[in-house]
Amino acid sequence: MEQSVQRTVITPPGRLNLPSWRELWNAREVAVRLALRDIIVRYRQTIFGITWVIAQPLVSAGIFTVVFGQIADLSTGDEHIPYFLFTLAGMLAWNLFNGSLGRASGSMVGNQSLVQKVFFPRLLVPVSSLASVVVDFLVALVLAVVLLFVYGVNPGWAVLLLPVWILLILMVGTGIGLAAAAYMVKYRDVGYVLPWLVQILLYASPVAYALSEVPANLRWLFDINPVTWFLEGFRWSLLGTEAPVTWQVVALVVAAPLILLAGTLVFQKNEREFADYI
Repeated sequence: MEQSVQRTVITPPGRLNLPSWRELWNAREVAVRLALRDIIVRYRQTIFGITWVIAQPLVSAGIFTVVFGQIADLSTGDEHIPYFLFTLAGMLAWNLFNGSLGRASGSMVGNQSLVQKVFFPRLLVPVSSLASVVVDFLVALVLAVVLLFVYGVNPGWAVLLLPVWILLILMVGTGIGLAAAAYMVKYRDVGYVLPWLVQILLYASPVAYALSEVPANLRWLFDINPVTWFLEGFRWSLLGTEAPVTWQVVALVVAAPLILLAGTLVFQKNEREFADYI
């Protein structure tokens, strides 16, 4: 009686070295386990727990409101939008970007024992780290919605586009994070330089102040900043502020998938060497 023999054919990567979607799907349980682990570890055996997720953007928005709204006497560009709510919306979008970038970039080094011992698509490690980022964001977003009712702010129909901005922000943050994760395995300096650069980008982006408050001679620097693009769109959808410039919306829609693709290609290119360097 003949027995069927299962054969596994190993083929070299293509020119772009894109990930095997079938392989990723077959290993989806690994991603689910990693995501659940990150969420449980984040909230278990903590003093503040979910309170920290709410307090962090509130405190940051409060400080920025005092510094930029009271001391610097800047405006939101819309007299109907309270400065605190304006800053809180900016912090929500920024935290989503910063969280996805930070979690993805440090995921490989943080899971080095797993990467060394178990074979599975390495791309699942940074992707699964996004679960806890999204959970944190959604919890804080609920608070923002409550404050919309408290302040009587009606965002209008633009609120329907909020999921689009969220997706684009995740693409930008994850794309940069994937590239950083690949290089952090080889060069641990990335883990020190990246947070510093992100901190500079925070103040170089209109997170806590309106784009209209930027001096005219510096406006072009902010206009070419992709963070500005998704901040303006996110605030428009959540608060009903002035709609972003059309070319910036188009640029973000085009740039976000390209950044994610570029980050994925960099990650895939270095994947075979991860176990050696870690």
